[in-house]
Amino acid sequence: MANATRLCHTKSIVTINDQFPGSKIVAREGDREKRSSVAVCRNQCHLALHWILNRHGIRQMRSGWADGPAYVTQCPIQTGHSYVYNFTIVGQRGTFFWHAHISWLRATLYGPIVVLPQLGVPYPFAKPYKEVPKADTEAVISQALQTGGGPNVSDAYTINGLPGPFYNCSAKDTFKLKVEPGKTYLLRLINAALNDELFFGIANHTLTVVDVDAVYVKPFETDALLISPGQTTDVLLRAKPDYPNAMFFMSAGPYVTGTGTFDNSTVAGVLEYRNPKSSSRPSFKSELPLYKPTLPSLNDTSFFANFTGKLRSLATARFPASVPQAIDRRVFFTVGLGSSPCPENQTCRGPDGPKFAATVNNVSFALPTTALLRAHFVGQSRGVYTPDFPLTPLMPFNYTGTPPNNTLVGNGTKLMVLPFNTSVELVMQDTSSLGAESHPLHLHGFNFFVVGQGFGNYDPAKDPAKFNLVDPVERNTVGVPAGGWVAIRFLADNPGVWFMHCHLEVHASWGLKMAWLVLDGSLPHQKLPPPPSDLPKC
Repeated sequence: MANATRLCHTKSIVTINDQFPGSKIVAREGDREKRSSVAVCRNQCHLALHWILNRHGIRQMRSGWADGPAYVTQCPIQTGHSYVYNFTIVGQRGTFFWHAHISWLRATLYGPIVVLPQLGVPYPFAKPYKEVPKADTEAVISQALQTGGGPNVSDAYTINGLPGPFYNCSAKDTFKLKVEPGKTYLLRLINAALNDELFFGIANHTLTVVDVDAVYVKPFETDALLISPGQTTDVLLRAKPDYPNAMFFMSAGPYVTGTGTFDNSTVAGVLEYRNPKSSSRPSFKSELPLYKPTLPSLNDTSFFANFTGKLRSLATARFPASVPQAIDRRVFFTVGLGSSPCPENQTCRGPDGPKFAATVNNVSFALPTTALLRAHFVGQSRGVYTPDFPLTPLMPFNYTGTPPNNTLVGNGTKLMVLPFNTSVELVMQDTSSLGAESHPLHLHGFNFFVVGQGFGNYDPAKDPAKFNLVDPVERNTVGVPAGGWVAIRFLADNPGVWFMHCHLEVHASWGLKMAWLVLDGSLPHQKLPPPPSDLPKC
């Protein structure tokens, strides 16, 4: 625990090494990483770190014991104990972030991971001059789950932990990026927000997108970008050739699709130019003009569609797009909100009386009290999970039309079982039950290719003909459009139990999550190794 002061209030927060945000980890493609997390508290505390995974990012290939989500691949680290996350970085480069993966602790427990290319291997774009990494939350979610309503919204957004000058008592807590005229900078952007997709832009500057989720993309220019929780985006910022005698806000604000409350505010940092003719540095209170960017409007879904539609893999010989062409298993998921009954003698704040819930195929996922991966490995799944997650919705309806009268959901700890090396096509459809909204879905253990997306109901007879099977973007987190669908493909070549969940923490807390069980292959290198000796026990 450490004290942090923001917005003129000091509170005690959970940290690692007394830092917020947490320290940056820098590695190089081909390195072997060992990171130990130690939970030490006056009272009992539970901690589980999750390292964001990517195919060309930090992917736990046959090292699922180091994946991190609590009660899925490990039990939480107990008070005074430690656990070493041991994994090898193979074919990996780009920007990731590490974060706690239990309840809402990632509000303060997070930090960047930067994996550099191998020595002597250049970026597939111009070499930048410099690279720039970029209320009590447990009480908030506890109250929300008890009352069944939406959680209280945040007091502010932050850039590198700093709210910026648009909030009261916060001008001194402003992130400042100092640049030199004519230089090119690589900005590594991470959306670490709990419940908000964010627009980002820099006044009077154009950004060039070169990488998303640690996978190179065909570069394109944009005045603003959209980044969902769990996603990363690397952009090139080309500073103006001459000293502009001005300062520029870099700002982020929310993209909103649901009907619930949200933090309608803007966080800002300042882009400052170093004057080559002056030894003094401009200050935030100087007389220089200060320009603000124009971000898309709160509900600009057309920007969402246009921006994500521009993302394409490089698809070169060195960086191929290995899209599965033949599909072994086609899966259709509905994702959205629902309700669960309000307990007797309790007043709930959900829709028309019940509690809010969230589901995949009308199954609201219930976390077990022991780790799924260990239960699978030792063959003791009885009473922990069932291997019968539905391939399609059990009760089809007009998903984006008039919602059904009955919004009650089912509950369970169900896994979908895949034989080793199964090629999967997964279509995820948003529903209008209790309101359509976008859902950033994150898949552990794999990268996937986003082969198609659209609005309205997915049409299996017509929409596949429009799939991009040549150079689709490769990611580990994708937004299911509000009132629409997205199609992804991946190869299940990594044995273990792999979590998939909405990266809006409130939706995950309400049950919008599930898990895939990928069985061992026949060869020794296709099997999950035994758990490490220090794996935490429940």
